[in-house]
Amino acid sequence: MSREQLAAVVQMLRDRPVAPEGATIPDIRKGMESSFAFPLAADIRLEPVDAGGVPAEWVAAPNASPARVVLYLHGGGYVIGSINTHRELCARIARAAAARVLVIDYRLAPEHPFPAAIEDAVAAYRWLIDRVPPQAVAIGGDSAGGGLTLATLLALRDRGISLPAAGILLSPWTDLALTGESLASRAALDPMIPGPDGIRGMAQSYLADADPRNPLASPLYANLTGLPPLLVQVGTSEVLFDDATRLDAKARAAGVDVTFEAWNDMIHVFQIFASLLAEGEQAIEKIGAFVQAHTREAVAS
Repeated sequence: MSREQLAAVVQMLRDRPVAPEGATIPDIRKGMESSFAFPLAADIRLEPVDAGGVPAEWVAAPNASPARVVLYLHGGGYVIGSINTHRELCARIARAAAARVLVIDYRLAPEHPFPAAIEDAVAAYRWLIDRVPPQAVAIGGDSAGGGLTLATLLALRDRGISLPAAGILLSPWTDLALTGESLASRAALDPMIPGPDGIRGMAQSYLADADPRNPLASPLYANLTGLPPLLVQVGTSEVLFDDATRLDAKARAAGVDVTFEAWNDMIHVFQIFASLLAEGEQAIEKIGAFVQAHTREAVAS
């Protein structure tokens, strides 16, 4: 591990926090848009598209198969984040997985609380599988997008819609009841997540009047039986570390095939810093290998 690289990323985040104290939601959204707009490689192809009524964008590298797809759900506590903030990460996943990535701008809270994000993700997935068979698709996301990935899989299962081949959970937020011990014990280690009041505010913005233990809001409390193979990546310095470890244990107990990776000393969604952090790129390579191992290319229509 390059401790110098990690220290530089941590210092950058401490100097320019994602959610500065006292900032409004519009301010935080604007700050994230500027801070996470990492430059794209020149060979990446972008194509805006309407995915079943949901704003979306195809992101593809030259090696991307038209018949293998990752549907990507960005993080940001259900309140911030966008295609723009996660485009470069999606480009790296596209290259590593030899797949096209469809990243969507699902509706954000508090303007659009639970379950708006799930409905958008389901709509985009249904649009997608009209074009590419489910066995050629993986769904993935980071942080809130990781929790949303699980919620989407649960919603698809419960509605009798064909499931994708795999799920990818990067630092997933699975417990909006905020009961994980690591929320307190690792708070000083992880500059990506706002303090306890910040993450509690994001949960409240998304939940509105919903129960924080509703399984579609907090998949940690769900019956996970029947889900496809999952890849879970989490850093050991994350405040959401316990959200990932408890989810891993529960999924295994339900018979789900889980590949669990705990990355030493890494912070929340360290993969998004792949241009600055060697471990980020290494983790993305593992994501790509997982997608290729679990999806089956099919002729796209």
